[in-house]
Amino acid sequence: MKSLNPMKFAGWALMAVSLALSPLAAQAERIKDLATVQGVRPNQLIGYGLVVGLDGSGDQTTQTPFTVQSVVNMLTQMGVNVPPGTSMQLKNVAAVVVTSNLPAFSRPGELIDVTVSSIGNAKSLRGGTLLMTPLKGADNQIYAMSQGNILVSGAGASANGSKVQVNHLSVGRIPGGATVEKQVATSLGEPGYIQLELARADFTTAHRVVEAINLLRGANTASALDSRVIRVKAPAGDNDRVAFMAEIENITIDPGQSSARVILNPRTGSVVMNQPVMLEPCAVSHGNLSVLISTEPVISQPNALAGGQTISTARSQVEIRQEPGQVMMLKGAASLSDVVKALNSIGATPQDLLAILQALKASGALHAELEII
Repeated sequence: MKSLNPMKFAGWALMAVSLALSPLAAQAERIKDLATVQGVRPNQLIGYGLVVGLDGSGDQTTQTPFTVQSVVNMLTQMGVNVPPGTSMQLKNVAAVVVTSNLPAFSRPGELIDVTVSSIGNAKSLRGGTLLMTPLKGADNQIYAMSQGNILVSGAGASANGSKVQVNHLSVGRIPGGATVEKQVATSLGEPGYIQLELARADFTTAHRVVEAINLLRGANTASALDSRVIRVKAPAGDNDRVAFMAEIENITIDPGQSSARVILNPRTGSVVMNQPVMLEPCAVSHGNLSVLISTEPVISQPNALAGGQTISTARSQVEIRQEPGQVMMLKGAASLSDVVKALNSIGATPQDLLAILQALKASGALHAELEII
């Protein structure tokens, strides 16, 4: 009997897993989109530096003395002695904070992007050059060195008290602006095992990921430790382990319906709902309250021969207007489109809708978890 090619068999098994667990292609997601490998993570870097070459838009040194101190220290290290008490007006220099993320498995010599942000009162970093800045990690060790010309995606102009500005001018980026100098040791799991961490803890998704891996690689290959962490048996060799992870992370599964959630942003009035949100029949009454304050100047003019002075005062009127709130009957809604139609029938503004949704949740009519960001 002719034996099957192991590579072809693995491909067929992977296809069987995808078809069995993903009845709808639109709902299928890869494991690499749902989970990450424990220990494989970026590390944040930060540094303090100077940006030079600005066209008069740098820090005002009278209000940011640390900029002058930094320039004096830099010149001293370069052999330039600045006499004590020298008044330095540095309009073309700005003190900045440089931040970046060091990706996992980065090696010395690799280039990474950096973000440069002003910490003084510089008007713009456009056209500036970042001087050599060491980037440190949480352990205060230097992991990269940054330097280069700053790219600011904005523009601005001002004259005679008028000002026009497009985008943000006090933050810029340097693509490939830092060179990695030190490697961070990254452990790809414990000996013989790799642990996957789901982006969102969910028992259903964890169970389906375990079933998919075991169906492809054999029983007891994967086991769920809890609703987030999945332990997977992996080969010992580095090359075999990389090939194994490339196979595992491309398995597609149907993670199932997520929990009903309503996201509220009070600062912008944004409201976002997902598909499982449901609404029970209820009645809602909401009225708008507005306060109007009008101020008129009142001039007291004395007679021509009285010898008094003209006095200007102000007279204010305060008026409170309250629109009557009608009681609206909201029908029960089991789908997201019906929920949207029911809430639109109230005719409330986005800011009013924030209060209405919280009241609906408190009354038990809204079946969803409220999250305020």
